[in-house]
Amino acid sequence: MTDVKENGSFRGMRRFKQQIPERECIEILKNEMRGVLAVSGDNGYPYAFPMDFVYDGGKIYFHSAKEGYKIDCLKRNDKASFCVYDKGFIKDGDWALNIKSVVIFGHIRFIDDEREAEDKLRRLGLKYFPEPSDVEKEIKKYFSRVLMLELTIDHITGKLVNES
Repeated sequence: MTDVKENGSFRGMRRFKQQIPERECIEILKNEMRGVLAVSGDNGYPYAFPMDFVYDGGKIYFHSAKEGYKIDCLKRNDKASFCVYDKGFIKDGDWALNIKSVVIFGHIRFIDDEREAEDKLRRLGLKYFPEPSDVEKEIKKYFSRVLMLELTIDHITGKLVNES
């Protein structure tokens, strides 16, 4: 992961005292179930949508249909941002929620290799399905219609926010 500077760069966090270490960001990515992926949409508008995901080997994987608006957007521009946040907590005697969030900037690659795509789909399924046998049934039934996406992380930040 790189921390790019000026000219198309990643900014440092303004409220750096709220920043959480990268290892905590990774734990959030490993444990949380959903995030919001944002891509460059039509007419310069961002297009953001919730996604199931799995963090594996320093990258993030998603499954998708093989065609549609999201895929059209990614074919034009492979840059993406992904945001995940935890369930949060409330301190005793307080009303405000404390949330840890992670924001990632990176590039999306379509996984064309069938074996690699099936392996990543299996890893994704094992995160969500209660039984491994259910994952295998779903892969057998739907794999031909699935496109796996890989997000390579160029920049990652996380912070703890108190909503008061």
